[in-house]
Amino acid sequence: MSAPAPLVWILALVVASRLAELAVAAVNTRRLRAEGWREVGARHYPLFIALHASLLAVVALTTPLDRRPVWVLVAVLAVLQVLRFWTVASLGRLWTTRVLTRDGEPLVRRGPYRFLAHPAYMIAGVEVAVLPLAFLNWPVALIWTALNVILLRHRIRLEDAALAGRRKLG
Repeated sequence: MSAPAPLVWILALVVASRLAELAVAAVNTRRLRAEGWREVGARHYPLFIALHASLLAVVALTTPLDRRPVWVLVAVLAVLQVLRFWTVASLGRLWTTRVLTRDGEPLVRRGPYRFLAHPAYMIAGVEVAVLPLAFLNWPVALIWTALNVILLRHRIRLEDAALAGRRKLG
């Protein structure tokens, strides 16, 4: 019996990572809401879930199973996963996949948040492009990257507005 195709195990690892993130985010979101944090822009959240889930599905459905990956791009994906973990760890109990805020809370200024306002969005944006490109699936990379940029622009505007008062505290 031969080993699973690289596409299968790479997608499996990405899916496992995303499911773990969503589980942690759900726990943190429930706790933060119980502590009085409020959500901003909840209506667009399902679009992100749909975008990322459809990306994984479309890569799986449109990439030939026997296509060899571009290993350099697979390595970039691995580095992006480490950077993603760094952003999650830096926010700790405040990390969630939603935009939650509470007046009077200073912003986190550790980890990648010392250098960038939205490192998790930048990492996710690069991942959306790199995953299909790692399997030479240019059409998926172009379409989903464009859709992601549109959603991220909207989300970043909402988040920046929600965090404006807290920036003065941080």
